[in-house]
Amino acid sequence: MKVILLKDVNKVGKKDEIIEVSDGYANNFLIPRGLAVRYTSGSQTVLKEQQKEQQAQRAREYAEAIALKEKLAGITLHFVLKVGESGKPFGSISLKQVESELKDKHKIIIDKRKFVSKNPIHDLGVTTLKIELLKNVIAEINVEVKEG
Repeated sequence: MKVILLKDVNKVGKKDEIIEVSDGYANNFLIPRGLAVRYTSGSQTVLKEQQKEQQAQRAREYAEAIALKEKLAGITLHFVLKVGESGKPFGSISLKQVESELKDKHKIIIDKRKFVSKNPIHDLGVTTLKIELLKNVIAEINVEVKEG
């Protein structure tokens, strides 16, 4: 029996795949648990419409990510760290501080888990941080640390 998977099923297939399984497996396991539906012309039409909607959604997300990348490219965040007699700064600037500064001053919300480098900033001067907005969209933001 041909079925369309509604969810990923281990060792069977991924969501939205059309697969051939035994009648018993489909009728007794996949369909009652909401993991699949029978493959018919109606279900095929619904699947194609859902795939078009998903593709349009991905295109919108990509366009938003590109716009955000361009907006982030023009931003430089400024922080101040105390510096000892040897010229070495005390403390560091965490990604959480960078995240909150973006939110407070520029009204941009970015999760700190999207930063490519997970390390805090320990050095004075300008540091460029990379942010993975989407799989293929990586934005850069400048963070300037001065002594104070």
